[in-house]
Amino acid sequence: MFILGMKESLQYSVSLPFLFVSDLELLVGSSYNGTLPLTWTGIFEIACLSIQLQYQPALSLCFSFLRHEINAHTCLDVVSFAEAYNIAQLQEAADDFVQRQFQEVACTSKFKDLPAKQLLKYLNSTSLCVPSELVVFRAVVLWIQEKPNPRLNMAEELMKTVQFSLMTFKEFKEVQSHSIWCNHRLTELYDRIYEDFYYNDSRPQNQCRIYLPKESLVLIGGDQISEDLCSRSISRDIWFGNSVRSLGGINKEIEWRRLGEMPESPRFSHEVAVLSGQLYIFGGKNYYGSGDIFSSVYRYDPLQNSWERLCEMQEKRSSFSVIVLNGQLHAVGGYCEPHYLDTVERYCPTKNSWRPLDVPLGGHVAKAFKGQIFISGGQNSDQLCLASMFLYHPERGSTYLASMSKPRAHHCMETLGEHLYVAGGITTNDNRTVVDQLACEMYSPATNCWTPFTSLQVPHVGAASAVLEGKFYLLGGYSQEDCSDTNMVLRYDTNNQKWENIGQMPGPNNEIRACVLCLPHHLPLIPGPPSTHPGWVALCLGLFRVSGIRP
Repeated sequence: MFILGMKESLQYSVSLPFLFVSDLELLVGSSYNGTLPLTWTGIFEIACLSIQLQYQPALSLCFSFLRHEINAHTCLDVVSFAEAYNIAQLQEAADDFVQRQFQEVACTSKFKDLPAKQLLKYLNSTSLCVPSELVVFRAVVLWIQEKPNPRLNMAEELMKTVQFSLMTFKEFKEVQSHSIWCNHRLTELYDRIYEDFYYNDSRPQNQCRIYLPKESLVLIGGDQISEDLCSRSISRDIWFGNSVRSLGGINKEIEWRRLGEMPESPRFSHEVAVLSGQLYIFGGKNYYGSGDIFSSVYRYDPLQNSWERLCEMQEKRSSFSVIVLNGQLHAVGGYCEPHYLDTVERYCPTKNSWRPLDVPLGGHVAKAFKGQIFISGGQNSDQLCLASMFLYHPERGSTYLASMSKPRAHHCMETLGEHLYVAGGITTNDNRTVVDQLACEMYSPATNCWTPFTSLQVPHVGAASAVLEGKFYLLGGYSQEDCSDTNMVLRYDTNNQKWENIGQMPGPNNEIRACVLCLPHHLPLIPGPPSTHPGWVALCLGLFRVSGIRP
């Protein structure tokens, strides 16, 4: 205003009638310290002011706050704000939140005031994520009953978005008993819905609700047993879940599709990480004997659909962990015949200066949480499972925390909310015999204590795991006790505290790893075999059993 020759630059005073002194003080302060004390009570006023003054630094802080602090009670306000000011990226993020958290959003007071056009957009979207059709029905009824006189005219169009044929008989009983059908204007609509549910034999057998998430799970390489149980095979294939299909009631399946092949030879017992939207593959094994462990590292760029071989690790590793911390990749521990490793190395241009682990470890899990590295369980050089949980400091070494209730190795651990969730793997009983571990527990860094949560029904030793859209996914694995494969995919929802079966693995399912990745739409995608199912995409990479764990 004052340096670009505008008329205000020549005025003795400039009137800004839309501006509060307190708001201007915040903006001026942010130009010096680079921060804004933002809260939901004043965020939209500050954002509007930043737009009017075209003050981009403050606007960027406002957008960042809106994207990261959005919740079920504020998301529809963010949608309205983004739409009013034509902020496409913010609107897309807010719409995505509404559709992913639709069940919770539909219970808020602001949902009842949603414009009809916007409601229909959400209900007809393939990004709508709901546990059952009953959630959609309840949302439609709630919206209509808020203003019944004008909205009853839209009942038929809205009810078409509810796939009643996917409901269980118990769910449809609730539909039948709802008071909304007492209105005589809905008598014909109710009769059609009732007849379609009970008497329509022409319903397509493959009818389902398909959900296409923004991010995806991808399976790479791995090991699996043949159908006759006589041989094992290692794969170079890369699979990804394209969608999640709700078939009826609680039945869900994943549609897997083939993305391509990884470079070099087939491998298992490797590791994977995602940094800046690119996939990194580390180490692993290419056979079941000795001397077959890799130190190689590859990077996959989804945008270019291309692979690049990077500098090798300093040591060959299998059954190890890789974490992303401060923009760098860190390989922790692992196994290289005949020893477990206590070394840690990071991928960066500078010299490695990290301290070793207190004990050699393999089959453990390392995760970054709020800038710190947590390491749980694993096996030591004597093949003993450990119950330990410790913080690993690159410069200071290890700080031991509260131990798990039982020893555990070849398990999964993921960060979800303010906790670290641990599931699957093996443990040792009172006779020091290695057995499957079905019990699950979560760790609170704030209180340094463990709490059990819903146990598994079947073993998942050496399974993959990932957190996708706020849910804990557990993929594949095997049973240590009877050597059988576990090819199912489970999902844990912290809201209802249940494990949900959502389909099967497309191929290799033992000793795998997973991470979440965004795949561009332009990649050449090959449909999977008939036995696979629609899904999302997270990156899962096959890993084989460590020597001494399973024959």
